[in-house]
Amino acid sequence: MSDDPSLAPALERKLEDAIIDELRRQVEEDSQALSFEHEPGRLNVQGEIDLDALMMVIVGSVAGGP
Repeated sequence: MSDDPSLAPALERKLEDAIIDELRRQVEEDSQALSFEHEPGRLNVQGEIDLDALMMVIVGSVAGGP
């Protein structure tokens, strides 16, 4: 992370958005295997998560990928 504290909220938001978007994609792929509820600052997940796909999204988000 940057030493500039003003960048932290933007990075945190970008990471949160990437995680939520990936979980939505996984739910669309198999809604019987995964469900989640999201509210600001909280995430309730039930089921299996494709961890490799989630990690790729997180790394891509931090690295500036799409």
